[in-house]
Amino acid sequence: MKKYLILLFLAILVLFWLPSEQGLFGQPLTGKSITIKDATGTQVEVRLPVKRLVVLNSDALEVIRSLGASDLVVGVYSDISKNPLFWPELKERPKVGTWKEINYERVIELNPDAVVCYGSRPGRDMEKKLQSFGIQIIRLDFFKPDTLEKEIKTLGKILDKESQARKIADWYHYHLNQVQEMVKSEAARPKVYMEGDSNYHTAGPGSGGNDICMYAGGSNIAANFSIPYPEVTPEWILTRNPDVIVKMTTSSTCSSGYGMTDARILEKIRAEILSRPAWTYTNAVKKERIFVIANEIWTGPRAIIGICYLAKWFFPERTVSLDPMALHKEYLEEFQKVSYQGVYVYP
Repeated sequence: MKKYLILLFLAILVLFWLPSEQGLFGQPLTGKSITIKDATGTQVEVRLPVKRLVVLNSDALEVIRSLGASDLVVGVYSDISKNPLFWPELKERPKVGTWKEINYERVIELNPDAVVCYGSRPGRDMEKKLQSFGIQIIRLDFFKPDTLEKEIKTLGKILDKESQARKIADWYHYHLNQVQEMVKSEAARPKVYMEGDSNYHTAGPGSGGNDICMYAGGSNIAANFSIPYPEVTPEWILTRNPDVIVKMTTSSTCSSGYGMTDARILEKIRAEILSRPAWTYTNAVKKERIFVIANEIWTGPRAIIGICYLAKWFFPERTVSLDPMALHKEYLEEFQKVSYQGVYVYP
């Protein structure tokens, strides 16, 4: 009996150490890893392969679908249910919470290799609670135009989708350069008030709204604030006298974007801005240069679409050849594999 047990033990050891990419119970034993720089500038070692993902926001999920890696997603953010038409193949995946607060027990049950989230949210407690279960945290933003290309390539490397990542990044780079070439010689940049979903909350430095305004050739009147999302007063806006006003909407305001079929809600939002007390004294209202834009193209992987619309609004004569709608259609059909539909801007 003792001899039998010794032989059995040796057989198990031999099986365990056989040269293979699979160890006991089918767990990967490649020993491969890469070091990336995440959205916070932190060097992070990521174990490979990454085959199961929980994704906490739409920006990351959009990039993952662009890479052709939707099949790796085992859990998604809960708000995906607000946009079911855009996510037909992912809307029924298990829900794990929001971009800033998640259900840890649910994530652990799903047994992902990694969770993909924003650089600053959820907080660092997530690492403490999940890494002990072997779950890696990949913090990439995907909403800042100046880092989007790099982050797409980083995720492409992690998911073994480097060729597709280069294709997406090159497409984005080409169209961003095209816009900047059109507007770079403009010395007189219009003063722009960028208003978020909540009234009188604007886009300061470090925000996606500030970035797209800058890339489109505008001068953001809130660019000198010390925080990215300041609240301002109507009087402050009046003293700055913006030439253009751009109002962003989200699903909490109206169903603008992919699910919208009628622009009347956006028209109503624009009319409300035009009727704000004393705003008739601003250049923007005098010339009716008030525009409404959906959050889907305000920041994130589709920020290039928003930049194109802003450039046309800021410099209509110089950007005649720009066709944001055609570019948006190309992006959705080529990279997202969905048909173009929806209402994203007004007028």
